[in-house]
Amino acid sequence: MTVQLQKPSPGTAQRCGRVAVLMGGDSAEREVSLNSGDAVLQALLDAGVDAFALDLRGHAFHQLAELEADRVFNVLHGRGGEDGTIRAVLDFLGMPSTGCGVCAAALTMDKVLTKKVLRCSGVATPDFIELHDEADCDRLLNDFGLPVFIKPTLEGSSIGMMPVHEAEQLFPAWRAARHYGAVFAERFIDGAEYTAGFIGDTVLPLIRLETPRDFYDYEAKYLADDTIYTCPSGLADDQVAEIEDSVRRSLAATGVSGWGRVDLMRDGEGRHYVIEINTVPGMTDHSLIPMAAREAGLEMPELVLKILESTLGREDSDV
Repeated sequence: MTVQLQKPSPGTAQRCGRVAVLMGGDSAEREVSLNSGDAVLQALLDAGVDAFALDLRGHAFHQLAELEADRVFNVLHGRGGEDGTIRAVLDFLGMPSTGCGVCAAALTMDKVLTKKVLRCSGVATPDFIELHDEADCDRLLNDFGLPVFIKPTLEGSSIGMMPVHEAEQLFPAWRAARHYGAVFAERFIDGAEYTAGFIGDTVLPLIRLETPRDFYDYEAKYLADDTIYTCPSGLADDQVAEIEDSVRRSLAATGVSGWGRVDLMRDGEGRHYVIEINTVPGMTDHSLIPMAAREAGLEMPELVLKILESTLGREDSDV
Protein backbone atom coordinates (compact mmCIF):
# COMPACT_ATOMS: atom_id res chain seq x y z
CA MET A 1 0.00 0.00 0.00
CA THR A 2 1.74 3.15 -1.25
CA VAL A 3 1.30 6.46 0.59
CA GLN A 4 2.52 9.70 -0.94
CA LEU A 5 2.37 13.03 0.88
CA GLN A 6 1.73 16.13 -1.19
CA LYS A 7 4.66 18.51 -0.97
CA PRO A 8 4.19 21.92 0.68
CA SER A 9 2.78 24.62 -1.58
CA PRO A 10 5.31 26.95 -3.23
CA GLY A 11 5.92 30.05 -1.15
CA THR A 12 4.91 28.41 2.15
CA ALA A 13 8.20 29.31 3.85
CA GLN A 14 7.71 33.00 3.11
CA ARG A 15 4.02 33.01 4.03
CA CYS A 16 4.80 31.51 7.43
CA GLY A 17 6.65 34.66 8.46
CA ARG A 18 8.67 34.49 11.66
CA VAL A 19 8.29 31.15 13.45
CA ALA A 20 9.08 30.34 17.09
CA VAL A 21 10.03 26.73 17.79
CA LEU A 22 8.94 25.95 21.35
CA MET A 23 11.13 23.31 22.98
CA GLY A 24 12.58 22.14 26.27
CA GLY A 25 10.14 23.11 29.02
CA ASP A 26 10.03 21.62 32.49
CA SER A 27 8.54 18.16 31.91
CA ALA A 28 10.24 14.80 32.38
CA GLU A 29 10.69 14.75 28.59
CA ARG A 30 12.75 17.95 28.53
CA GLU A 31 15.89 16.45 26.99
CA VAL A 32 13.97 14.72 24.20
CA SER A 33 12.11 17.96 23.51
CA LEU A 34 15.37 19.89 23.22
CA ASN A 35 16.67 17.35 20.72
CA SER A 36 13.40 17.42 18.77
CA GLY A 37 13.40 21.21 18.81
CA ASP A 38 16.95 21.44 17.49
CA ALA A 39 16.06 19.09 14.63
CA VAL A 40 12.88 21.00 13.77
CA LEU A 41 14.64 24.36 13.92
CA GLN A 42 17.43 23.23 11.61
CA ALA A 43 14.93 21.73 9.17
CA LEU A 44 12.87 24.94 9.12
CA LEU A 45 15.99 27.00 8.47
CA ASP A 46 16.97 24.58 5.69
CA ALA A 47 13.48 25.07 4.21
CA GLY A 48 13.98 28.83 4.13
CA VAL A 49 11.78 29.70 7.13
CA ASP A 50 12.69 32.61 9.40
CA ALA A 51 12.72 30.50 12.56
CA PHE A 52 14.20 30.76 16.04
CA ALA A 53 14.21 28.59 19.19
CA LEU A 54 12.54 29.31 22.51
CA ASP A 55 13.24 27.09 25.53
CA LEU A 56 10.02 27.65 27.42
CA ARG A 57 10.67 27.37 31.15
CA GLY A 58 9.21 28.91 34.27
CA HIS A 59 6.87 31.85 33.60
CA ALA A 60 5.68 30.68 30.21
CA PHE A 61 2.78 33.10 29.92
CA HIS A 62 5.06 36.13 30.08
CA GLN A 63 7.46 34.60 27.57
CA LEU A 64 4.64 33.89 25.14
CA ALA A 65 2.94 37.26 25.66
CA GLU A 66 6.17 38.99 24.64
CA LEU A 67 6.85 36.61 21.75
CA GLU A 68 7.71 38.37 18.51
CA ALA A 69 6.58 35.76 16.03
CA ASP A 70 3.83 35.13 13.49
CA ARG A 71 3.22 31.51 14.46
CA VAL A 72 4.54 28.69 16.62
CA PHE A 73 5.88 25.21 15.93
CA ASN A 74 5.27 23.40 19.22
CA VAL A 75 7.77 20.65 20.03
CA LEU A 76 7.21 20.68 23.80
CA HIS A 77 6.77 17.04 24.84
CA GLY A 78 4.89 15.97 27.95
CA ARG A 79 3.07 17.92 30.61
CA GLY A 80 2.91 21.65 30.15
CA GLY A 81 3.47 21.43 26.39
CA GLU A 82 1.54 18.46 25.07
CA ASP A 83 -1.45 18.62 27.44
CA GLY A 84 -3.14 21.69 25.95
CA THR A 85 -1.74 24.18 28.46
CA ILE A 86 0.51 26.04 26.04
CA ARG A 87 -2.07 25.80 23.27
CA ALA A 88 -4.64 27.48 25.55
CA VAL A 89 -2.26 30.41 26.13
CA LEU A 90 -1.47 30.68 22.42
CA ASP A 91 -5.17 30.62 21.55
CA PHE A 92 -5.77 33.39 24.10
CA LEU A 93 -3.00 35.43 22.49
CA GLY A 94 -4.30 34.73 18.98
CA MET A 95 -1.05 33.02 17.97
CA PRO A 96 -1.41 30.22 15.36
CA SER A 97 0.27 26.99 16.43
CA THR A 98 0.91 23.52 15.10
CA GLY A 99 -0.92 20.58 16.62
CA CYS A 100 -4.42 19.84 17.84
CA GLY A 101 -6.72 21.97 19.98
CA VAL A 102 -6.81 22.29 23.75
CA CYS A 103 -9.47 19.70 24.53
CA ALA A 104 -7.99 16.99 22.32
CA ALA A 105 -4.50 17.61 23.70
CA ALA A 106 -5.69 17.47 27.32
CA LEU A 107 -7.69 14.31 26.66
CA THR A 108 -4.93 12.34 24.96
CA MET A 109 -2.31 13.35 27.54
CA ASP A 110 -4.36 11.27 30.00
CA LYS A 111 -3.83 7.67 28.90
CA VAL A 112 -6.67 6.27 31.02
CA LEU A 113 -9.21 8.83 29.84
CA THR A 114 -8.10 8.21 26.26
CA LYS A 115 -8.64 4.48 26.65
CA LYS A 116 -12.12 5.07 28.08
CA VAL A 117 -13.06 7.28 25.12
CA LEU A 118 -11.65 4.77 22.64
CA ARG A 119 -13.52 1.92 24.26
CA CYS A 120 -16.80 3.86 24.18
CA SER A 121 -16.18 4.51 20.48
CA GLY A 122 -15.65 0.85 19.67
CA VAL A 123 -11.88 1.07 19.16
CA ALA A 124 -9.99 -1.89 20.61
CA THR A 125 -7.55 -1.04 23.40
CA PRO A 126 -6.05 -3.39 26.01
CA ASP A 127 -7.93 -3.92 29.29
CA PHE A 128 -6.71 -1.78 32.15
CA ILE A 129 -7.12 -1.08 35.85
CA GLU A 130 -6.30 2.13 37.72
CA LEU A 131 -3.95 1.69 40.68
CA HIS A 132 -4.67 4.33 43.31
CA ASP A 133 -3.27 2.42 46.30
CA GLU A 134 -1.93 -0.92 47.46
CA ALA A 135 -5.44 -2.33 47.71
CA ASP A 136 -5.81 -1.81 43.95
CA CYS A 137 -2.53 -3.67 43.44
CA ASP A 138 -3.91 -6.58 45.46
CA ARG A 139 -7.10 -6.46 43.41
CA LEU A 140 -5.01 -6.59 40.25
CA LEU A 141 -3.26 -9.75 41.43
CA ASN A 142 -6.48 -11.40 42.59
CA ASP A 143 -8.95 -10.36 39.90
CA PHE A 144 -7.14 -8.86 36.91
CA GLY A 145 -4.08 -11.04 36.64
CA LEU A 146 -0.61 -10.84 35.14
CA PRO A 147 1.30 -10.00 32.99
CA VAL A 148 0.68 -6.25 32.73
CA PHE A 149 2.46 -3.02 31.94
CA ILE A 150 2.59 -0.51 34.78
CA LYS A 151 2.37 3.02 33.39
CA PRO A 152 2.15 6.59 34.68
CA THR A 153 -1.12 8.03 33.42
CA LEU A 154 0.31 11.40 32.39
CA GLU A 155 3.79 10.66 31.02
CA GLY A 156 5.19 9.87 27.58
CA SER A 157 8.41 8.44 26.12
CA SER A 158 7.91 5.27 28.22
CA ILE A 159 9.03 7.22 31.31
CA GLY A 160 8.17 5.32 34.50
CA MET A 161 6.80 2.39 32.51
CA MET A 162 7.64 -1.21 33.42
CA PRO A 163 6.42 -4.70 32.44
CA VAL A 164 5.34 -6.94 35.32
CA HIS A 165 5.32 -10.71 34.82
CA GLU A 166 5.65 -11.89 38.43
CA ALA A 167 3.73 -10.84 41.56
CA GLU A 168 6.88 -9.73 43.40
CA GLN A 169 7.56 -7.19 40.63
CA LEU A 170 4.24 -5.38 41.01
CA PHE A 171 4.68 -3.24 44.13
CA PRO A 172 8.17 -1.96 43.19
CA ALA A 173 6.93 -1.09 39.69
CA TRP A 174 3.86 0.67 41.08
CA ARG A 175 5.89 2.66 43.61
CA ALA A 176 8.39 3.72 40.92
CA ALA A 177 5.61 4.85 38.58
CA ARG A 178 3.86 6.76 41.41
CA HIS A 179 6.78 9.20 41.34
CA TYR A 180 5.13 10.63 38.21
CA GLY A 181 1.58 10.82 39.61
CA ALA A 182 -1.43 8.64 38.80
CA VAL A 183 -0.72 5.05 37.73
CA PHE A 184 -2.58 2.32 35.85
CA ALA A 185 -1.91 -1.22 34.72
CA GLU A 186 -2.56 -2.31 31.15
CA ARG A 187 -3.01 -5.88 29.96
CA PHE A 188 0.22 -7.16 28.40
CA ILE A 189 -0.19 -7.80 24.67
CA ASP A 190 2.31 -10.39 23.48
CA GLY A 191 2.97 -9.37 19.92
CA ALA A 192 4.48 -6.88 17.53
CA GLU A 193 4.41 -3.12 18.06
CA TYR A 194 3.47 -0.69 15.29
CA THR A 195 3.10 3.04 14.99
CA ALA A 196 1.06 5.13 12.56
CA GLY A 197 1.96 8.76 12.06
CA PHE A 198 -0.51 11.16 10.51
CA ILE A 199 -0.44 14.61 8.95
CA GLY A 200 -3.82 16.14 8.31
CA ASP A 201 -6.02 13.46 6.78
CA THR A 202 -3.11 11.30 5.63
CA VAL A 203 -2.01 8.26 7.62
CA LEU A 204 1.69 7.74 7.02
CA PRO A 205 3.24 4.34 6.23
CA LEU A 206 3.15 2.01 9.23
CA ILE A 207 6.38 1.24 11.06
CA ARG A 208 7.04 -2.02 12.86
CA LEU A 209 9.26 -1.65 15.95
CA GLU A 210 11.53 -4.38 17.27
CA THR A 211 14.03 -4.21 20.13
CA PRO A 212 16.15 -6.82 21.94
CA ARG A 213 15.23 -5.05 25.20
CA ASP A 214 12.25 -6.10 27.35
CA PHE A 215 10.10 -3.54 25.53
CA TYR A 216 10.34 -0.37 23.44
CA ASP A 217 11.54 1.74 26.37
CA TYR A 218 13.19 5.18 26.61
CA GLU A 219 16.63 3.86 25.66
CA ALA A 220 15.28 1.87 22.71
CA LYS A 221 13.41 4.96 21.51
CA TYR A 222 16.13 7.56 21.77
CA LEU A 223 19.56 6.06 22.46
CA ALA A 224 19.99 2.48 21.28
CA ASP A 225 21.42 1.56 17.89
CA ASP A 226 19.97 -1.97 17.87
CA THR A 227 16.29 -1.02 17.56
CA ILE A 228 14.91 -2.34 14.26
CA TYR A 229 12.47 -0.18 12.29
CA THR A 230 10.63 -1.74 9.36
CA CYS A 231 8.88 0.75 7.08
CA PRO A 232 6.68 -0.15 5.29
CA SER A 233 5.67 -2.56 8.03
CA GLY A 234 5.51 -5.76 6.00
CA LEU A 235 1.82 -6.28 6.75
CA ALA A 236 -0.59 -7.19 3.95
CA ASP A 237 -2.63 -4.37 2.45
CA ASP A 238 -5.86 -5.52 4.09
CA GLN A 239 -4.16 -5.63 7.51
CA VAL A 240 -2.76 -2.14 6.98
CA ALA A 241 -6.22 -0.93 5.98
CA GLU A 242 -7.71 -2.32 9.21
CA ILE A 243 -5.12 -0.52 11.30
CA GLU A 244 -5.58 2.72 9.37
CA ASP A 245 -9.32 2.49 10.02
CA SER A 246 -8.67 2.18 13.75
CA VAL A 247 -6.29 5.14 13.59
CA ARG A 248 -8.88 7.33 11.86
CA ARG A 249 -11.61 6.28 14.30
CA SER A 250 -9.28 7.00 17.22
CA LEU A 251 -8.60 10.51 15.94
CA ALA A 252 -12.29 11.15 15.33
CA ALA A 253 -13.22 9.90 18.81
CA THR A 254 -10.67 12.07 20.59
CA GLY A 255 -10.89 15.13 18.34
CA VAL A 256 -7.18 15.01 17.51
CA SER A 257 -6.11 16.80 14.33
CA GLY A 258 -3.06 18.38 12.73
CA TRP A 259 -0.26 15.88 13.11
CA GLY A 260 0.84 13.18 15.52
CA ARG A 261 1.20 9.45 16.02
CA VAL A 262 -0.95 6.52 17.12
CA ASP A 263 0.81 3.55 18.74
CA LEU A 264 -0.60 0.04 18.45
CA MET A 265 0.09 -3.59 19.39
CA ARG A 266 -0.85 -6.62 17.27
CA ASP A 267 -1.20 -9.97 19.00
CA GLY A 268 -0.40 -13.44 17.68
CA GLU A 269 -3.95 -13.87 16.34
CA GLY A 270 -3.75 -10.73 14.23
CA ARG A 271 -5.90 -8.52 16.46
CA HIS A 272 -4.62 -5.00 16.91
CA TYR A 273 -5.09 -2.65 19.85
CA VAL A 274 -4.57 1.11 20.11
CA ILE A 275 -2.20 1.87 22.99
CA GLU A 276 -2.01 5.66 22.97
CA ILE A 277 -2.13 8.83 20.87
CA ASN A 278 0.79 11.27 20.77
CA THR A 279 -0.06 14.83 19.74
CA VAL A 280 3.52 16.18 19.87
CA PRO A 281 5.66 13.17 18.92
CA GLY A 282 9.43 13.12 18.81
CA MET A 283 11.31 14.66 15.90
CA THR A 284 14.87 13.51 16.69
CA ASP A 285 17.14 11.43 14.45
CA HIS A 286 15.66 8.32 16.15
CA SER A 287 12.05 9.48 15.72
CA LEU A 288 9.30 7.79 13.79
CA ILE A 289 7.39 10.59 12.06
CA PRO A 290 10.41 11.70 9.99
CA MET A 291 11.07 8.07 9.08
CA ALA A 292 7.51 7.46 7.90
CA ALA A 293 7.36 10.81 6.08
CA ARG A 294 10.54 9.96 4.20
CA GLU A 295 8.90 6.73 3.04
CA ALA A 296 5.97 8.87 1.87
CA GLY A 297 8.23 11.17 -0.14
CA LEU A 298 9.07 14.03 2.22
CA GLU A 299 12.50 14.79 3.65
CA MET A 300 12.77 16.61 6.99
CA PRO A 301 12.66 20.22 5.67
CA GLU A 302 9.57 19.42 3.59
CA LEU A 303 8.00 17.56 6.52
CA VAL A 304 8.27 20.44 9.00
CA LEU A 305 7.05 22.87 6.36
CA LYS A 306 4.08 20.58 5.65
CA ILE A 307 3.19 20.49 9.36
CA LEU A 308 3.60 24.27 9.66
CA GLU A 309 1.50 24.80 6.54
CA SER A 310 -1.59 23.74 8.52
CA THR A 311 -1.35 26.98 10.54
CA LEU A 312 -1.83 29.17 7.45
CA GLY A 313 -5.32 30.49 6.82
CA ARG A 314 -6.76 28.45 9.67
CA GLU A 315 -8.94 29.76 12.43
CA ASP A 316 -7.68 28.11 15.58
CA SER A 317 -10.35 26.24 17.47
CA ASP A 318 -10.60 24.19 20.64
CA VAL A 319 -11.44 20.95 18.91
